[in-house]
Amino acid sequence: MADIDHFKAYNDRLGHIAGDHCLKQVAWALSAALMRHVDTLARYGGEEFAAILPETDESGAVAVVTRMRNAVKALNIAHPASETESHVTVSLGVAAMIPGPDAHTLQLIENADAAMYRAKQLGRDRYALYSQTLRN
Repeated sequence: MADIDHFKAYNDRLGHIAGDHCLKQVAWALSAALMRHVDTLARYGGEEFAAILPETDESGAVAVVTRMRNAVKALNIAHPASETESHVTVSLGVAAMIPGPDAHTLQLIENADAAMYRAKQLGRDRYALYSQTLRN
């Protein structure tokens, strides 16, 4: 899960046209960071994006989110309304699921979302891995 940091402030300060342009550029950068044809990126809502990385272990997922974060930074989109950075950044959450009868997609999304919010709590412009302690 990826979320553009302080996007509401960006939109409020620069307007919806600039916000839409920013969303498109970030979506392109996040998509470009995916290396396999089976990997998928989708806008999940607002300024959030979800990436599905089938048959990817934790180290592979970390490599992908690191590329995503770097790709967004490389856009160097000015963010005059950010409280933390002078340019647009993303916070990312990583969660994994082993396919099987007990695997639930909604739980995977909730876990990735919890990890993303942990990344935001830690200062934004970073990724966090899901662990059970995030639920406690």
